[in-house]
Amino acid sequence: MSTTVRASDGQAEAARRERVPAGRQVRGYVALMKLRVVELLLVTTVPVMILAVRGVPDLLVVAATLVGGTLSAGAANAFNMVIDRDIDRVMHRTRHRPLVTGDLTPRQALVFAWALTVASTLVLGLLTTWLAAALSLAAIGFYVFIYTLWLKRRTSQNIIWGGLAGCFPVLIGWAAVTGSLSPAAWVLFAVIFLWTPPHYWPLSMKYRDDYSSVGVPMLGAIRSQSQVGLQTVLYAWATLACTLLLVPVAGMGPIYTVVALGAGGWFVWETHRLYARALAGEKAAPMRVFHASIGSLSLVFLGIALDVLVRL
Repeated sequence: MSTTVRASDGQAEAARRERVPAGRQVRGYVALMKLRVVELLLVTTVPVMILAVRGVPDLLVVAATLVGGTLSAGAANAFNMVIDRDIDRVMHRTRHRPLVTGDLTPRQALVFAWALTVASTLVLGLLTTWLAAALSLAAIGFYVFIYTLWLKRRTSQNIIWGGLAGCFPVLIGWAAVTGSLSPAAWVLFAVIFLWTPPHYWPLSMKYRDDYSSVGVPMLGAIRSQSQVGLQTVLYAWATLACTLLLVPVAGMGPIYTVVALGAGGWFVWETHRLYARALAGEKAAPMRVFHASIGSLSLVFLGIALDVLVRL
């Protein structure tokens, strides 16, 4: 496959000699960062900062954390696209990525990824805390080396353990305003960890053929719908239980408790619907679970912020 990649890279480089318009290159750099994925990471960060200080955090620190977190996640995503460009050329849903279309070269993408890494570290270290900066570097390294290079193409457990990289934003947000990490921060880390598999597995069910075509053993591509459905149910229940653990650990009030129960119940309900349809031999609707996972997590973190701010 490496020979094919080198040949394809050479073709892309030759095509670029015809000069890619600047506008397409700019859009290519933006696409490398996968900002739509970053959005959810940032939605979870600000409420964590509010909880950490039990009030409104310094707005400069909030802005620096959001900027640094965006650059950090963008760097990880850019490295990922460089590494995965061989399978991105084959998978239908990734054929329009900038390294496939030739809008950018692998060298340009690598330089951009390293620049984002340095920039995110400096922004977080100089404007928040160096602990937050170190956690940001750890997140990038984990996503690139543990998930993308080691786990993704080797095991169906890839999302379970690789998803740890997506848990770091809550720690970064907490460390940015406190310079330390408390038990409540680790509970929130665990919430994201348990939430990630049932969030992503339905997506892998939808793109089952894509993953099968490149030999990536995502659970949705190598297991039956009922097996995947059962796993999403179990992890959704575990996620709900973990969100409620925050009540005694962080002293959350009734607003958070009601929101967490409602949002988590919605997510659990959708996973049960998916499992029931799979058991009945009906066509599953995995994207309902995917969208419910995003909505429910956003509501849980909104509940955190509201619970704290209302009691000020």
